Amino acid sequence: STLLSIHDDVEIVGEASDGQQAIDQTNKLKPDVILMDLRMPGMGGVAATKQIKSSFPDSRVIVLTTFDNDESIFDALRAGAVGYLLKDVSSQKLIEAIRITAAGGSFLQPSVASKVVAGISSQSPSPTPTQQLVEPLSKRELEILQFIGNGASNREIANDLFLSEGTVKNHVTNILGKMGVRDRTQAALMGKEMGLI
Repeated sequence: STLLSIHDDVEIVGEASDGQQAIDQTNKLKPDVILMDLRMPGMGGVAATKQIKSSFPDSRVIVLTTFDNDESIFDALRAGAVGYLLKDVSSQKLIEAIRITAAGGSFLQPSVASKVVAGISSQSPSPTPTQQLVEPLSKRELEILQFIGNGASNREIANDLFLSEGTVKNHVTNILGKMGVRDRTQAALMGKEMGLI
């Protein structure tokens, strides 16, 4: 919390030491963004995330863990978390992730993004054949989806593909619409499960 308190646009409205407290605090305070520790006594972060998303679907949950191979992260993303960070993340990255998430975006730490989508895929007993795209992705959109799966930001994608950030943002919006998902994290997971990444 010390890391966050020095930023004017981020206000810490509450803290919790276990999953049940996190749910209670969310009910009471209705925060824009929740930083959820996956490893807590009693009810863990995955179960708490699932309950919070069930009662407050608009809540934005970023999960925090110590290791980038923590298998609980896959369950947390499936439960509705929109971002994933390691606990040793810099304060600058943490604030960036909170801002992106509060603005409706999603955040996967690039160093672990590919592991996350790979892990989700390997845990799925089989690809879900019922998943259909609302509309097929164009060649450019498939290319951008690959970058999303690797945790790249719009700015990084724009630089790599020699496009403007606005153009990339439009493509991402189209991708989400065509895939019928709400955020980049879900697009990356669905893309992996459908074999597009």
